[in-house]
Amino acid sequence: MAAGETQLYAKVSNKLRGRSTPSLLDPLLAMGFPAHTALKALAATGRKTAEEAEDWLHCHRNDPSLDDPIPQEYALFLCPTGALLDKLQEFWRESKRQCAKNRAHEVFPHVTLCDFFTCEDQKVECLYEALKRAGDRVLGAFPPAVPLVLHSSISYLGFFLSGSPADVIREFAVTFATEASVLADCAVKPCTKQLHLTLAHKFYPHHQRTLEQLARAVHPGHGCQWTAALYSRDMRFVHYQTLRALFQYKPQNADELTLSPGDYIFVDPTQQEEASEGWVIGVSQRTGRRGFLPENYTDRASEADTWVKHRTYTFSLATDLNSRKDGEGGSRQNAEFHPPQTSMSLSSLQAPQATAARRSVLVVRHGERVDQIFGKSWLQQCSTPDGKYYRPDLNFPCSLPRRSNGIKGFESDPPLSSCGVFQSRIAGAALLDTGVRVTSVFASPALRCVQTAKLILEELKLEKKIKIRVEPGIFEWTKWEAGKATPTLMSPEELKEANFPVDTDYRPAFPLSCLLPAESYGEYVDRCTASMSRIVNTCPQDTGIILIVSHGSALDSCTRPLLGLPPRDCGDFAQLVRKIPSLGMCFCEEHREEGKWELVNPPVKTLTHGSNSAFNWRNWVLGN
Repeated sequence: MAAGETQLYAKVSNKLRGRSTPSLLDPLLAMGFPAHTALKALAATGRKTAEEAEDWLHCHRNDPSLDDPIPQEYALFLCPTGALLDKLQEFWRESKRQCAKNRAHEVFPHVTLCDFFTCEDQKVECLYEALKRAGDRVLGAFPPAVPLVLHSSISYLGFFLSGSPADVIREFAVTFATEASVLADCAVKPCTKQLHLTLAHKFYPHHQRTLEQLARAVHPGHGCQWTAALYSRDMRFVHYQTLRALFQYKPQNADELTLSPGDYIFVDPTQQEEASEGWVIGVSQRTGRRGFLPENYTDRASEADTWVKHRTYTFSLATDLNSRKDGEGGSRQNAEFHPPQTSMSLSSLQAPQATAARRSVLVVRHGERVDQIFGKSWLQQCSTPDGKYYRPDLNFPCSLPRRSNGIKGFESDPPLSSCGVFQSRIAGAALLDTGVRVTSVFASPALRCVQTAKLILEELKLEKKIKIRVEPGIFEWTKWEAGKATPTLMSPEELKEANFPVDTDYRPAFPLSCLLPAESYGEYVDRCTASMSRIVNTCPQDTGIILIVSHGSALDSCTRPLLGLPPRDCGDFAQLVRKIPSLGMCFCEEHREEGKWELVNPPVKTLTHGSNSAFNWRNWVLGN
């Protein structure tokens, strides 16, 4: 151990020598870990056990930031438990189901007692002592019940803490800040203004009444034992998006991340230029490594899912003082206050027999496109010097349809790959199995969308009964298309000649000639809104599914107008769309008696599969 590190360790040990808890640092130092990395591991794992810190160090052995002196950020929250927490979690579930996710869902139910602050790794135990001292100071005056008053505004809903109980809680926050400053040299800003427990924040104004009705079911009189909890987070990723791995992924290349189910990945939305479609660049919380990962192997996680709980202080006059410092219970510390998941409650909504009884809109993204796999130069890989097509890989399509501008026309209007054809047929067969009734089909004029629509109709045995209506109004946002000009797309007449069952008599809401190159986001949203209005009004009012085959962006831009939601922020929209996989679906049901549409589970499950890299047997033989 370096001399400086030895002195630093001795200084911390002397300050805490009076405590009976054995040091967690000694076993790690005995294993040969440097003091600064051992302390970093203890801080990152909540100083629960030396074994957890050792596992963290082994996982982070290739972490390029392991030796960086970057401290964790800490914050103190007052958290409800018992019957009140149960009711709050029920509100979390129902508000998310009925009114979509808002900012409050990012964190568990809590009252913030101080802003996030930094603390050096070697002084973290001093924070625990500050928490204990502050709790002991106000324990006798802590109220047996904390009055909660519901407050509502156009963008906020929550409980305000009022009266003398709120004053005691403020005193506790100020005392903790003072003790943390003295013991751990931390600059802590306590919350001394209106204390509050947020129920919903930054929601859509038309959801305010529904949220208020749900909030009235949370009676402040429900039994509750309040607990002060000290949490930490990695300050480097505060403004990143957090993804959770759903499936295992083994890297195919050296610059890819290994994924295990439950891994958390930090993604910076502003640093994705190097990532190709369907992939993102992120940093693994488990290993600290940075690399590429397939985005459809992940789901969006909440902000607080990666926070680490360190210690708690429970305000209970009937509890022995020594038991109020929660230094153990490692297995419970990361699960107790997590916001509830909605997958189980949402899945109960899925009932194809019921959904078929209403008029519905099913928006589907096209299958895998050939340039998504073989890159922008795919056409050069499969064409001869005299312009003839050949198949260099089994994932190239068997053949290409004839088009007026020749094979070069496919450069800006690529077809499905062989896997894309397979995906489309699987989705169509799954729809057939559910027994849903498709009554009309609309498709973007992009070849890959018309192909996907045709293949789904064939699996539904409807290719001779229903014609595809080509609607340019639901084409991709032209800003994302390569080049300054609008892509040259096949006309309905060309598509019909190529054996696609298109309706050449259909008059689109937005003619192909009206597509603007590099249109603004507002122009794109207005185009989709007008097109959806026309599509819904064109179709009969009887029950059945209107199938719309378009691009990933359509799952957002073509459903929000139906749901009465305003356009999403442009940056959020771009990040959301990048995550939508081939054959991703959104399903809207009409509630005609209420005059509204509702987003529900699609009638079929999602399609997930891994990548399959190219293989050259000759290189394999020579290499072995």
